[in-house]
Amino acid sequence: MRCGARIVRTADRPDLLPVVAGWLWQEFWRRGGHTLEHVQTVFAGSTAEVGPQQTFVLLVGDAPVGTASLVEHDLDARPDLTPWLAGVFVAPDQRGRGYAAHLIAAVEDACRAAAIPTLWLYTRNSERIYARVGWRTVEVFDYRDRPVALMRRDLEARL
Repeated sequence: MRCGARIVRTADRPDLLPVVAGWLWQEFWRRGGHTLEHVQTVFAGSTAEVGPQQTFVLLVGDAPVGTASLVEHDLDARPDLTPWLAGVFVAPDQRGRGYAAHLIAAVEDACRAAAIPTLWLYTRNSERIYARVGWRTVEVFDYRDRPVALMRRDLEARL
């Protein structure tokens, strides 16, 4: 990771919740009719020590630049699958620096720590980002009248 960058959990830094909730509301939740306060409440529950629900924030110096979460469920069309990598977001002015890969790796490591062998995600337009770090597409289907890719990552234990 770049010098001066580190990843923290919102459970350890609840002061970061308003920033994280703002990003995620703007990027993902607003179109679903959710309020910013609702999103902040949802992510305030990301306090697990092991396994879901956890939210990670990438800091450069003291400034938050991105986030990703490990959640139980993220796609109501697939309630049979769990857990999920969700809410991967890097601030627009910080993109192109590999930060998303570090956030994805933090969630994958949290799964390994919890002995979770498989992690899921869905994306409308970022398949290539995830494929570059080892994810594979298992299905493409229409969800809410738009195509999405369902992706999977099988995790092996790190020695």
